[in-house]
Amino acid sequence: MDLKAYLDTLPAVAGRVAIHTLDFPWTLRRGIGVWKWRYLDAEPVMKFVSADAMVERGRELVEGAGHCGECRTERDRFGGMITDPWLGGAPNPEGRGRIPNITLAGKNTADWSAGDIAYYLESGFTPEYDTVGGSMVAVQENMAMLSQDDRRAIAAYLKSIPAFSNQPGQ
Repeated sequence: MDLKAYLDTLPAVAGRVAIHTLDFPWTLRRGIGVWKWRYLDAEPVMKFVSADAMVERGRELVEGAGHCGECRTERDRFGGMITDPWLGGAPNPEGRGRIPNITLAGKNTADWSAGDIAYYLESGFTPEYDTVGGSMVAVQENMAMLSQDDRRAIAAYLKSIPAFSNQPGQ
């Protein structure tokens, strides 16, 4: 059935859409430029002295297209990532709980091998036979579509970054 044809059969709705408004200081467009100047950087978050090609590919995927830090890194009061504790865990953007730390200091991932990480990204199963949950389900389903080499590169990168911790007890 044609959706447009169906919608055309419905009666018109009276009313107007409310005007979009923002409160101060969000009404100042120049603030966006200041925010970009402060927080956007073309340099990689993790700089390795002599990283191999696999780790570099993993860095590109994690820091770039995968944007793992968006959920797994703390933010300051202006919404910019605090990259010193990179991937060390952060409050859940959906509002409940925390996103786990995935560095070598992570309570659940510290003992995982690179193979365990790559398999988790492919299958959604942890070495402890648990499964991926929450918002990470959609992320894992997309990661499963990557090549095996890309998942291995992500794992190599995650195993090469320093142990950061933002969470109590980790």
